[in-house]
Amino acid sequence: MISEFIREQHRYTQRDICRIMHCSEDKVVPLIRRLKEFGVLKSVKYTDEQKNMSDLLDEDVAVTDVVEGDDEYLYVITFVGVIVVAGRVLKCYPKYLPPNRTPQKELQQILKVLEKYNSKEQIISIFNDSSEGSTFNLLAVLLFLLQDYYENGVYTTTEDIVESNGFGEILWDKTINETFTLISENRPYYIDLQTKKRVTNDHDYFKRLHECVLTKASKELKEAGLLDLFEITDIDLTDEELDDFGDVEYILYRLEQELNTQFNTRKQLLLKTIYTYISQNGNLYDMDCLSLFGTNSFNLVWEHICADIMNNKLDTPLGAIKLPVPLKPEYDRKQKLIDLIEKPLWTATGKTAADTLIPDLISIAKVGTKWQFIIFDAKYYVPKLRAGTPPTRQPGIESVTKQYLYQLAYQKFIEDHEFDAVKNCFLLPTENKEIEDRGEVSMAMLHRLGLQNIQVRFLPAEMAYEHYLSGKIMDIGLLGL
Repeated sequence: MISEFIREQHRYTQRDICRIMHCSEDKVVPLIRRLKEFGVLKSVKYTDEQKNMSDLLDEDVAVTDVVEGDDEYLYVITFVGVIVVAGRVLKCYPKYLPPNRTPQKELQQILKVLEKYNSKEQIISIFNDSSEGSTFNLLAVLLFLLQDYYENGVYTTTEDIVESNGFGEILWDKTINETFTLISENRPYYIDLQTKKRVTNDHDYFKRLHECVLTKASKELKEAGLLDLFEITDIDLTDEELDDFGDVEYILYRLEQELNTQFNTRKQLLLKTIYTYISQNGNLYDMDCLSLFGTNSFNLVWEHICADIMNNKLDTPLGAIKLPVPLKPEYDRKQKLIDLIEKPLWTATGKTAADTLIPDLISIAKVGTKWQFIIFDAKYYVPKLRAGTPPTRQPGIESVTKQYLYQLAYQKFIEDHEFDAVKNCFLLPTENKEIEDRGEVSMAMLHRLGLQNIQVRFLPAEMAYEHYLSGKIMDIGLLGL
């Protein structure tokens, strides 16, 4: 199976896509249309400026059909993760990693991050939706089946049997009514105790079917080169084929019957997934196949990771936050930090609007002997910050001004609780191994109001992911704020 790395937000020509897909221009056109249909690839007008950009703006997206040999447009992958389309595996890595690389190790870690990030949803994305319909997400189903197996084992059914003098639970009613009793000094003694034993049926139809499906799923992922990428061990449990279990209609009928009698939540989910897998009868080589594992919004993933490892306090009740001094009595202990931000009042109505400023995350930390109130903004950008040249690809003016306003919104709370310092900071991902101090962003008119300029820190993505996956809080002192 064709398997290639492709960089998020990089600009590719149609010839580049042909090279990546290993096909001619006439064959690549329907593949590009398929990717555009499901929103993982977009096109922009070809310009020298666009060729060198790293972020895709909505106003730059061109709504146009794909034409063979068209050099007017550039194509942009807006996805991080794995895409399988018509027997081709596209391993999409984030834009902060340099182009023209094969970042196998980095993407393995990123896929683990995406698995943890998506686990809170507790659902399987069996179908991918688009404006023109939906497609069976075979990759998500295959991954679920293998991960479920390693967590819970093979599908089992058990039955209770009665044996004499076993090691299981004693069945006293059965023992008293059905066995010989000895009486000594008016006390009954039972020579044979009837006991209950629960055994697994190794020849159960559904256990064998599950083993067959797992073996088939593992083989398909192995041929696609995805077992190594997802760091999953190969599974080979049986030599049986699906045809050995009857035709498709019979297998689905048996699964329906089992679902009607099965009330275990995990087993119900597993049976439904196997049912869908068999009824769809797809494989990763199908021309109609488009499977996705990942996200179109890696910026949200980066924000979530930073909030997690920096011990975000935005949604923590004030009474549960450790402060330099005890919480002042005018503050409600049940109120949260996010609730302290003022909402705009519309005097014509006498009511405030629902929307207001919402920071990404706020940390309260004691760094050395100093209590710091730190307002972080996790920015998924790849800026070029070179001495003597104007910045490019940087967060916009609205991000800068909002960051100043966040401090203004919390100024009274900060003063009331005697913090030693207030810090503003942008956190941006980098492929480098060390935290980089990249100066600060300043606006003199806002700094003159007593507001802190915004520190810029490039945070090693690998380090952030390691903390996130292990559930560790990062030492904020390492940022050198």
